[in-house]
Formats: sequence, C-alpha cells, structure tokens
Amino acid sequence: MLGNFTYCNPTKLYFGQDSLIGLKAELPKYGDNVVLIYGGGSIKKSGLYDEVMEILQACGKNVAEISGVMPNPTLEKLYEGVEIARAHKADFLLAVGGGSVCDYTKAVAVSVHCKEDPWEKYFQRFEEPECETLPLGCVLTLAGTGSEMNAGAVITNTKTKQKIGHVFADEKIMPRFAILNPLYTLSLPHYQMVAGIFDIFSHICEQYFSGTDDNTSDYIAEALMRSLLVSSRIANADPQDYEARSNIMWTATWALNTLIAKGKTTDWMVHMLGQSVGAYTNATHGMTLSAVSLAYYRHILAFGLAKFKRFALNVWDVNPEDKSDEEIALEGLKAMEGWMRELGLAMTISELGATEEMIEGIAEGTLVLKGGYKVLEREEIIKILKESL
Repeated sequence: MLGNFTYCNPTKLYFGQDSLIGLKAELPKYGDNVVLIYGGGSIKKSGLYDEVMEILQACGKNVAEISGVMPNPTLEKLYEGVEIARAHKADFLLAVGGGSVCDYTKAVAVSVHCKEDPWEKYFQRFEEPECETLPLGCVLTLAGTGSEMNAGAVITNTKTKQKIGHVFADEKIMPRFAILNPLYTLSLPHYQMVAGIFDIFSHICEQYFSGTDDNTSDYIAEALMRSLLVSSRIANADPQDYEARSNIMWTATWALNTLIAKGKTTDWMVHMLGQSVGAYTNATHGMTLSAVSLAYYRHILAFGLAKFKRFALNVWDVNPEDKSDEEIALEGLKAMEGWMRELGLAMTISELGATEEMIEGIAEGTLVLKGGYKVLEREEIIKILKESL
C-alpha cells in the first residue's frame, strides 16, 4: 500500500428484501421539508412511489417533488431542481431511482445554497462547496454506478456538449443512508441491466489498472471482478435470479465506495472517453464505456503489461503455458471481449450514434487524467476513438 490515506465512509446501508424499513428509521433524523427526487414513471408503475410517500407522510414530512430526472442529468434540469428545493426551503433530499438520480441529487445538494453558478464552480473549476449543503439519502432501483455510497456527481451541459463528473472531497456529500433492495432491479430491461453490469466492471478496472506495487486493493478488486463474472452470466440467462441480482447490487456498491482506490493512483480514462461520447450521443453510460474499453486497453497494454498479465491470469484464468507475457495479456483482453459479447454490450461507438465527424469534438471534450499507465496525447485519443467506431 503506497502513501498515506484516510478512509471514511459515513453512508449507512440497508440491504435486502425488507430494507425499505430503514427509511422509517432514518427520516425522523432530518427536518420536515423533504424533496423527493426521481426519474420517469417506473417507480409509480412498480408501486414504490406509493410506498415511499406513505412512509414520508407517516413521518410527518412536507414533501415537494422533482420528477423527470433523465439518465444523463442535464444542467438545465439541475437549475430547475435547485429552484424547487429553494422554494420548498428543503431540509433533506431523498433520491429514488438509479445512479443518475443519485448523482443529480448530490448536485442539487451542493447547489441550493451556492451563490455562484454550480456548473462553473463544481464542474469547470472543480471546487469544493463553501456553502451549507443539504443532507440526502437514496432508495436505489438500479445497480451500476455505486453512487449510493460515494460523493460523485455527473452533469451534462447540452449546449457545450460536455458531460463532466466531480467527486467531492467532503464525505458529507455522500448519502447519509441508502436503501438497497435487489427486488427493485428485477423489472429493468435487459439492456439497462447489462449496461449497469459493465459500469460496475469498468469502475473496478479503472482503479485496478494503475500502480506497480503489491497492493491489497488489487486483490479485493480481482475478487469483485470474479464474483461479477459469475453473477452476470447467471443474470444474463435468468434476469429474475434474485441471488445473482443481489450479488451484482452489492458488488456495485463496493466497486465505487472508495475502498479499492486506497493506496493507488487510479486511471479513469475509459470514463473520460465514454462520458465525452455520451455528451454527443446521449447514449446509456455503461454502453459508452463498453464501446471504448477494448481499444483503450489495447493501446495502453504495453505500458502496464505486468498488470494486464495478472488480470489475464487471476480474473480470466488464462493458461500461461508456452506464452509470452504479451500473449497472456492479450488473451485476457480477448476473454473479456468474449464476455462482453455474451452479455450483448455495445462494442463500438457507432452503435451508439457516434460518427466520424464527431471524433474531433469528442476528443476535445475528453479530459486527460494522469493516474494510469499512459498519459494520452490528443492524437492518441483520436486514434482510440477511431478504433472504437
């Protein structure tokens, strides 16, 4: 384990089929004015909306609503939500939905009392809140982002075609509690389920493919990946398999609650590439990641060969006999590709609506980070995007 670090995760998790009872226990801890935040009509069709409202009313809460939060929450929607929360004099925010709803709720939480433009402050200058922030909780309906136990928020500016995430440093931005009931995920369309699965896998890879030391975090990451491979195949064959879906949900949380990033630099360039693709196409987040991953990893493989070899051996059980390190590493990526195709993931950005004419703009919108095995030049980004078409 390299360097010095502090680990604190204050989010309290309620997991399982009866986990909604946690909402009754938590709500009395906060003020009377609650803003309920959710996406489309799915929580009303499933009956979850009624269950949550019943608990809110039983706890004596005065409720306002922000509905229609889209899969890639926009800056315009953020401004709208901030005004609703201000008018309601919100004491607490409750997100009911997937990762986008949770992300959006964090962005509202840091913006309600902010005197500056939140886009400029948080998503351009990446500053921390200096104002009061609102506490929040979430009831999760989709496994993938891990947003239920971290301080990250992603917002899309449709005018500038930028999709940018900010992971806030202060743990008070994390949800105070999260309700994780795997039953809520069973009604998801197959496309969304597998996109979420790859989002989980990508989160682990982004932290795994960095560093050269013998790091406990990497051993945990390998175990999470192996568990996800088993559960994803079961869920792909039978989406109603509760055990598989519960394991996927739990893995998603631990993939991005900062645990396996400790003592590491971390990469995140797949996300930077995928988010820029998403800003141009509005495609499902997990699919933008799957569409660029293989081209990116093949490009950086030589710079992190030892880790890619380890990935092949420890995650994909590649037989190393009579093979060079590079051959072993490439066979690992080939096994990964086979699994991705098995799930039915997007393998190219053109499948998501990207065109060659968009490449320059997507490259321009790709933030370059320095934690991985290779700091990309603009020409390399364009090359990777073209190979992903």
